[in-house]
Amino acid sequence: MTGLPKPLAQMADDVLRTADGREKTALARKYASAWFAAREAGQITSPLQDRAGIIGQATPPDFPARPEKPELKNPRDVPRRRPGSQAGQIALLHAVAHIELNAVDLHWDIIARFTDTPMPLGFYDDWVKAADEEAKHFNLVCDCLEALDSHYGALAAHAGMWRAAEDTATDFLGRLAVVPMVLEARGLDVTPGMIDIFRKADLPDTVAALEVIYAEEVGHVAYGSKWFHFLCGRHELDPKDTFHQLVRTYFHGALKPPFNEEKRAEAGLPPDFYWPLAEETPDKQRGTPR
Repeated sequence: MTGLPKPLAQMADDVLRTADGREKTALARKYASAWFAAREAGQITSPLQDRAGIIGQATPPDFPARPEKPELKNPRDVPRRRPGSQAGQIALLHAVAHIELNAVDLHWDIIARFTDTPMPLGFYDDWVKAADEEAKHFNLVCDCLEALDSHYGALAAHAGMWRAAEDTATDFLGRLAVVPMVLEARGLDVTPGMIDIFRKADLPDTVAALEVIYAEEVGHVAYGSKWFHFLCGRHELDPKDTFHQLVRTYFHGALKPPFNEEKRAEAGLPPDFYWPLAEETPDKQRGTPR
């Protein structure tokens, strides 16, 4: 007996097929709690003891269930608002909520989609924890929106958020490279600026929420780096060269500096991973001839 309501991949699939954001995140947190309760009780000690019963298999949807609102638009068609106004602050928070909801699905999807690749239990621990934290982040940001008399779904949102998942649906290493090590690492670059915006707007609850997100996203990038290096080691691949190749294959466009080099290093991303993929080199940024 594993103590789980169903195998982990099937729990992941349930989350992906739940449309409402609050319901999706409630189910995500319920299943994460069940996973860690079983782990702490010693009911799950090795995926080899009963792989079918612990991890199982699933056929996750190509695109996760979504609520009717927000309307999803091409990124260039989503209106931009100045963050100095309350409307702009709401728009920024709405965009963050949308990112966090997509992150919930991305982390459950990596569990459900790649079950044919045997992985240590620590892999599942990390991504269940990351998915649980993303669910918490979504709810924190929704609470901030509601405090400003708005809600998730009140504005249009970016339709391209799931593109990285679609592009890497059959490439485990590609998924790890692009989602945590590029997209989530970008969050480490831009969140300090967002925190400053809401601090200047005298919205301390929003500042507190973003500080939680900022601290915990470092761990998510670190999980990506850890398991990317693990799989590279398993297949005798050079991690840096492989990362560059995969990002150039799956990520659309150059990486954008400035980079939060301190937090990226804390997450296990050294500069020689991302600077060669940037639209500017460090020398160009400093105005130094090469």
